[in-house]
Amino acid sequence: MNLGNPIASGNTASIYLEEGNVIKIFNELLPCGEAGYEADKQKLAYSAGLPVPKILEVKKIEGKQAIIMEYVQGKTLGELISDSPGDTGHYMDLSVDIQLKIHSMKIDGLEPMKRKLANQIKGAGELSQRLKDVLINKLEKITFEGRLCHGDFHLNNLIMSEGGSVTIIDWIDSSSGDIRADAYRTYLLYSQISLELAELYLRSYCQKSGLSKEEIFIWAPIVAGARLSESVSNENSQRLLAIVNKYCP
Repeated sequence: MNLGNPIASGNTASIYLEEGNVIKIFNELLPCGEAGYEADKQKLAYSAGLPVPKILEVKKIEGKQAIIMEYVQGKTLGELISDSPGDTGHYMDLSVDIQLKIHSMKIDGLEPMKRKLANQIKGAGELSQRLKDVLINKLEKITFEGRLCHGDFHLNNLIMSEGGSVTIIDWIDSSSGDIRADAYRTYLLYSQISLELAELYLRSYCQKSGLSKEEIFIWAPIVAGARLSESVSNENSQRLLAIVNKYCP
């Protein structure tokens, strides 16, 4: 199959457009079953009635795992902000409304957040064993009602069509967990790019959810520590370690 050049590429997969569908082809080094694992999570979100691309097929293409799904035409909210910076507040508020809708849901069958974060912390090579033990102890002590958490929620995972509807993409990191942790994860992702954008998000989320910054930030060292395991090329591991050490002296 000649797919041409990808329309997007990331740490785990490349995205192609073929006959009106999106084909996500996973890197060879990923574990067997990764495509099915991600597809199942997206199907759960779709079945809950959320605006999510429909999964059409999971298969192998030239020996590589692949997911074929609906193509959603439009621009991400991040792209719309780049086109019109004056509308940043509007699009951020819209994104928070969407995240709160996600957070209102309970879905059976999703990976538990605590297990996911614990595994990530254990696999973070930059963390000492002492810090791993401290973080996992903190994680076990936090109590919460399990809600749907996207796990990678930000403006570039929200696509707005010409009609104004918004589709939520990239569900691989979703879990059943604490919405405060999901909110901190979003804050952490924004603060990597712009502290001003991160604070704008946090103010909107706190105002609309009724949660305080302090309630959300109890998750700061745990989420930052877990992110160290992701080996994201444009993330500063020293920044993440500094957050962990601030809360775990």
